[in-house]
Amino acid sequence: MNRRLILSLAAVLVIGACSDQQEPNTGSPNPGSEFASTSGNVGVNVVLKAPATAANRAELAKHGTLLDEIPELNAIRVRTAASQLSAIQALPFVAAATPDAERHAIPVDAVEAADFAGGVNTWDQDAINVTEFGTTSRQVGYDGTGVYVGILDTGLLPTWRQYFPEQRIATQWARAYGGGGNDMGNVSEQPNKWEDDVNAHGTHVTSTVLGFQMPTRIVNGTAPLATIIPVKVLNQSGSGWSSAIARGIVHITELKKTVLAGKPVVINMSLGGSELDALEKAAIDEAVAAGVIIVASAGNNGTRGMGFPGAYSPVISVAASGWIGEWTQCAGPNTGSAWWRLCDVLERNLAANSYIADFSSRAKAGQDLDVAAPGSWVVGPYQLNQSNFVSFFFLGGTSMASPHVAGIVALMAQKLPSLTAAKAEYILEKSAIALAPGSRNIVDPNVGPVTVSWGADATGAGLATADAALAATR
Repeated sequence: MNRRLILSLAAVLVIGACSDQQEPNTGSPNPGSEFASTSGNVGVNVVLKAPATAANRAELAKHGTLLDEIPELNAIRVRTAASQLSAIQALPFVAAATPDAERHAIPVDAVEAADFAGGVNTWDQDAINVTEFGTTSRQVGYDGTGVYVGILDTGLLPTWRQYFPEQRIATQWARAYGGGGNDMGNVSEQPNKWEDDVNAHGTHVTSTVLGFQMPTRIVNGTAPLATIIPVKVLNQSGSGWSSAIARGIVHITELKKTVLAGKPVVINMSLGGSELDALEKAAIDEAVAAGVIIVASAGNNGTRGMGFPGAYSPVISVAASGWIGEWTQCAGPNTGSAWWRLCDVLERNLAANSYIADFSSRAKAGQDLDVAAPGSWVVGPYQLNQSNFVSFFFLGGTSMASPHVAGIVALMAQKLPSLTAAKAEYILEKSAIALAPGSRNIVDPNVGPVTVSWGADATGAGLATADAALAATR
């Protein structure tokens, strides 16, 4: 089960609390089951060794129905019987072919939260050394100016202008892609649907990068002057297919090659599934070759291993860390005790004050886990439907960790516009604060004091911080 924490301006809504804090698994509980179809047909993503020819199409048509084509990736989608997959893979002009892989990003459940009185900085931004409690000043000399961050997610809520400055959202390049899978046919662009989301996952993720507006104050973000390109690749329930995600990656890549040539471009993907899809892999490889830096969540599968595309080596993957001060009373910025929201994260001893969440995916053999960042009880705007009711949730998941690192990468790219994906990953890993295997005693608001433990497979290189990463960027 999963949990989230909601804070609304009008009222606090309490919905069935659960025993652990996470989003739903980013992979299917039964690997490969996302490929199943009641009709016995599967949507297959076929990547060719060269641009498609009439002869290629004719040969593929013998094995099924041709769907949409992505010429930028030398790719064709085919609906076919599952039994035909091996025959397609064996064709001499086929580089790779895999069933369209399902992707998820769906936090659920809620418990009570308190308000934001007393400050504009949140613990998670303090933990990555972007902000400091008791002040309104940033602790780093960069803010993301001139950097573009594509958020491939559920899109934005219709109320996004109540949370974000309009000039920070590149509406002219925002897109929505739907379809894919086994029985949904072609992947198509869906005009303007990017700002009609009812899931709110993409809005919450965006708020970590930009910060967000409350009626009486502004809450800081990792890269508040970056420009966000919202790309909706997941449906209104927070699920989707790798074929649609590949379209979103291609869109950002084409921007990087054309109107954003010479500009730093980052992609955040707080989503995942159990298998690496051939089409998604081709899109990632093309994006990285074009100079795009991709950051993704590690997944919420715990000891069952990482999700994809986060586990794919060219992607910077992020595990979810937490802070031992959560849900405790401590000395606040004023005299006396305060709720943990108002307490200072002690950066000088960050490792001793941090833990890895039990839901955060551990790296298995052949999987690449890079760094960890705050993914436990991260606050941001979140709504349950398309209403004008403005509300804020504390969410837990590697989906929440990933945009912290995407924001740090945006700061690094502002300092060094020529930054590549490989160099960004190297710097993040070398500058990370090592977090040794261990256990921490924390407070779970549902059950009280608990002990969380993790091994060396849970942390990657350690805890990412903005100041250390920037100091190493040159």
